[in-house]
Amino acid sequence: MAISLAKGQKVDLTKGNPGLTKVVVGLGWDTNKYDGGVDFDLDSSVFLLGENGKVSSDQDFIFYNNLKGGNGTIVHTGDNRTGEGDGDDEQVEVSLSTVPGEIQKIAFCITIHDAAARGQNFGQVSNAFVRIVNKESREELIRYDLAEDFSIETAVVVGELYRHNGEWKFSAVGSGYQGGLAALAIDFGLDIQ
Repeated sequence: MAISLAKGQKVDLTKGNPGLTKVVVGLGWDTNKYDGGVDFDLDSSVFLLGENGKVSSDQDFIFYNNLKGGNGTIVHTGDNRTGEGDGDDEQVEVSLSTVPGEIQKIAFCITIHDAAARGQNFGQVSNAFVRIVNKESREELIRYDLAEDFSIETAVVVGELYRHNGEWKFSAVGSGYQGGLAALAIDFGLDIQ
Protein backbone atom coordinates (compact mmCIF):
# COMPACT_ATOMS: atom_id res chain seq x y z
CA MET A 1 0.00 0.00 0.00
CA ALA A 2 1.35 3.41 -1.01
CA ILE A 3 2.35 6.03 1.52
CA SER A 4 0.27 9.16 0.94
CA LEU A 5 2.10 12.40 1.71
CA ALA A 6 1.03 15.94 2.49
CA LYS A 7 2.97 19.05 1.44
CA GLY A 8 6.28 19.30 3.29
CA GLN A 9 6.41 15.66 4.38
CA LYS A 10 9.49 13.55 3.77
CA VAL A 11 9.69 9.78 3.63
CA ASP A 12 12.38 7.16 3.24
CA LEU A 13 12.30 5.34 -0.10
CA THR A 14 15.14 2.82 -0.27
CA LYS A 15 15.65 2.01 3.41
CA GLY A 16 12.09 0.75 3.79
CA ASN A 17 12.21 -1.02 0.42
CA PRO A 18 15.43 -3.08 0.45
CA GLY A 19 16.60 -4.09 -3.00
CA LEU A 20 14.75 -1.24 -4.71
CA THR A 21 16.97 -0.05 -7.54
CA LYS A 22 14.64 1.27 -10.25
CA VAL A 23 11.59 3.48 -9.91
CA VAL A 24 9.14 5.20 -12.21
CA VAL A 25 8.09 8.67 -11.16
CA GLY A 26 4.63 9.30 -12.58
CA LEU A 27 3.21 12.80 -12.85
CA GLY A 28 -0.39 13.55 -13.68
CA TRP A 29 -2.95 16.34 -13.85
CA ASP A 30 -6.31 17.41 -15.20
CA THR A 31 -7.33 20.78 -16.55
CA ASN A 32 -10.54 22.47 -15.52
CA LYS A 33 -13.10 23.65 -18.05
CA TYR A 34 -11.45 26.48 -19.93
CA ASP A 35 -12.74 28.51 -22.84
CA GLY A 36 -9.62 30.45 -23.80
CA GLY A 37 -9.55 28.93 -27.30
CA VAL A 38 -6.20 27.16 -26.90
CA ASP A 39 -5.27 23.80 -25.45
CA PHE A 40 -3.37 23.26 -22.22
CA ASP A 41 0.02 21.61 -22.59
CA LEU A 42 1.57 20.73 -19.25
CA ASP A 43 5.09 19.37 -19.17
CA SER A 44 7.16 17.53 -16.60
CA SER A 45 10.81 18.38 -16.22
CA VAL A 46 13.60 17.21 -13.98
CA PHE A 47 16.59 19.05 -12.55
CA LEU A 48 19.62 17.04 -11.37
CA LEU A 49 21.12 19.04 -8.52
CA GLY A 50 24.46 18.96 -6.77
CA GLU A 51 25.25 19.65 -3.12
CA ASN A 52 24.69 23.39 -3.77
CA GLY A 53 21.13 22.86 -5.06
CA LYS A 54 22.11 23.83 -8.61
CA VAL A 55 22.64 21.99 -11.90
CA SER A 56 26.23 21.65 -13.03
CA SER A 57 25.41 21.90 -16.77
CA ASP A 58 22.56 22.02 -19.28
CA GLN A 59 22.71 18.20 -19.39
CA ASP A 60 21.33 18.17 -15.83
CA PHE A 61 18.02 19.56 -17.11
CA ILE A 62 15.76 16.79 -18.42
CA PHE A 63 12.60 17.64 -20.37
CA TYR A 64 10.84 16.86 -23.67
CA ASN A 65 13.85 18.07 -25.73
CA ASN A 66 16.50 16.35 -23.56
CA LEU A 67 15.08 13.01 -22.43
CA LYS A 68 18.13 11.56 -20.64
CA GLY A 69 20.52 12.69 -17.93
CA GLY A 70 22.79 11.45 -15.18
CA ASN A 71 24.74 9.27 -17.64
CA GLY A 72 21.47 7.68 -18.78
CA THR A 73 20.26 6.83 -15.26
CA ILE A 74 17.30 9.23 -15.46
CA VAL A 75 15.03 8.95 -18.51
CA HIS A 76 11.95 11.03 -19.38
CA THR A 77 9.64 8.75 -21.38
CA GLY A 78 8.18 11.54 -23.55
CA ASP A 79 5.82 14.48 -23.84
CA ASN A 80 2.06 14.12 -23.43
CA ARG A 81 0.52 17.20 -25.01
CA THR A 82 -3.09 16.73 -23.89
CA GLY A 83 -3.16 15.27 -20.37
CA GLU A 84 -6.23 13.28 -21.41
CA GLY A 85 -7.24 10.13 -19.60
CA ASP A 86 -6.57 8.67 -16.19
CA GLY A 87 -3.26 7.75 -14.63
CA ASP A 88 0.18 9.20 -15.26
CA ASP A 89 0.40 11.85 -17.95
CA GLU A 90 4.19 11.72 -18.09
CA GLN A 91 6.79 9.44 -16.53
CA VAL A 92 10.45 9.56 -15.58
CA GLU A 93 12.43 6.37 -14.96
CA VAL A 94 15.23 6.53 -12.38
CA SER A 95 17.91 3.88 -11.78
CA LEU A 96 18.61 4.83 -8.17
CA SER A 97 21.60 2.56 -7.69
CA THR A 98 23.56 4.07 -10.59
CA VAL A 99 22.75 7.80 -10.35
CA PRO A 100 26.16 9.56 -10.38
CA GLY A 101 27.37 10.48 -6.89
CA GLU A 102 27.58 14.20 -7.59
CA ILE A 103 23.80 14.29 -8.06
CA GLN A 104 22.43 14.79 -4.55
CA LYS A 105 18.87 15.76 -5.40
CA ILE A 106 16.46 15.15 -8.29
CA ALA A 107 13.71 17.79 -8.51
CA PHE A 108 10.49 16.90 -10.38
CA CYS A 109 8.51 19.83 -11.78
CA ILE A 110 5.36 20.49 -13.80
CA THR A 111 5.09 23.61 -15.97
CA ILE A 112 2.44 25.01 -18.30
CA HIS A 113 3.85 25.44 -21.79
CA ASP A 114 3.49 29.00 -23.11
CA ALA A 115 1.34 29.88 -20.07
CA ALA A 116 1.75 33.67 -20.23
CA ALA A 117 0.81 33.93 -23.91
CA ARG A 118 -2.15 31.59 -23.42
CA GLY A 119 -3.38 33.22 -20.20
CA GLN A 120 -3.11 29.93 -18.29
CA ASN A 121 -2.04 29.11 -14.73
CA PHE A 122 -2.24 26.37 -12.11
CA GLY A 123 -5.53 27.81 -10.83
CA GLN A 124 -7.00 26.07 -13.89
CA VAL A 125 -5.35 22.72 -13.11
CA SER A 126 -6.78 20.07 -10.78
CA ASN A 127 -5.90 16.60 -9.52
CA ALA A 128 -2.15 17.11 -9.98
CA PHE A 129 -0.03 14.39 -8.40
CA VAL A 130 3.34 12.71 -8.31
CA ARG A 131 3.79 9.05 -7.47
CA ILE A 132 6.73 6.71 -7.17
CA VAL A 133 6.33 3.17 -8.45
CA ASN A 134 8.68 0.20 -8.14
CA LYS A 135 9.62 -0.37 -11.80
CA GLU A 136 9.96 -4.14 -11.37
CA SER A 137 6.79 -4.95 -9.40
CA ARG A 138 4.71 -1.94 -10.59
CA GLU A 139 3.72 -1.38 -6.95
CA GLU A 140 2.94 2.23 -6.05
CA LEU A 141 5.19 3.13 -3.10
CA ILE A 142 4.60 6.85 -2.53
CA ARG A 143 1.92 9.27 -3.69
CA TYR A 144 1.58 13.01 -3.22
CA ASP A 145 -1.64 14.68 -4.37
CA LEU A 146 -1.12 18.42 -4.66
CA ALA A 147 -3.69 20.62 -2.99
CA GLU A 148 -5.48 22.99 -5.31
CA ASP A 149 -4.19 26.12 -3.61
CA PHE A 150 -2.44 27.60 -6.63
CA SER A 151 -3.81 30.56 -8.54
CA ILE A 152 -1.33 32.60 -10.60
CA GLU A 153 1.57 30.11 -10.63
CA THR A 154 2.72 28.66 -13.96
CA ALA A 155 5.25 26.14 -12.62
CA VAL A 156 5.34 23.82 -9.61
CA VAL A 157 8.16 21.85 -8.01
CA VAL A 158 6.10 18.81 -6.99
CA GLY A 159 8.71 16.70 -5.24
CA GLU A 160 12.34 15.73 -4.83
CA LEU A 161 14.26 12.51 -4.51
CA TYR A 162 17.36 13.15 -2.43
CA ARG A 163 20.25 11.28 -0.87
CA HIS A 164 20.52 11.03 2.91
CA ASN A 165 23.06 8.81 4.70
CA GLY A 166 23.48 6.57 1.66
CA GLU A 167 19.74 6.09 1.12
CA TRP A 168 17.19 7.79 -1.14
CA LYS A 169 14.31 9.74 0.38
CA PHE A 170 11.39 11.63 -1.14
CA SER A 171 10.14 15.08 -0.17
CA ALA A 172 6.65 16.36 -1.12
CA VAL A 173 7.51 19.95 -2.05
CA GLY A 174 4.43 21.49 -3.75
CA SER A 175 6.10 24.88 -4.29
CA GLY A 176 4.62 27.15 -6.97
CA TYR A 177 6.46 29.65 -9.18
CA GLN A 178 5.41 32.50 -11.38
CA GLY A 179 7.41 32.86 -14.59
CA GLY A 180 7.05 29.25 -15.72
CA LEU A 181 9.93 27.04 -16.77
CA ALA A 182 12.29 30.00 -17.19
CA ALA A 183 11.92 30.98 -13.53
CA LEU A 184 12.60 27.40 -12.43
CA ALA A 185 15.61 27.05 -14.73
CA ILE A 186 17.19 30.25 -13.39
CA ASP A 187 16.50 29.23 -9.79
CA PHE A 188 18.22 25.89 -10.39
CA GLY A 189 21.30 27.54 -11.92
CA LEU A 190 20.76 27.42 -15.68
CA ASP A 191 21.75 30.33 -17.89
CA ILE A 192 18.77 30.66 -20.24
CA GLN A 193 19.91 33.54 -22.43
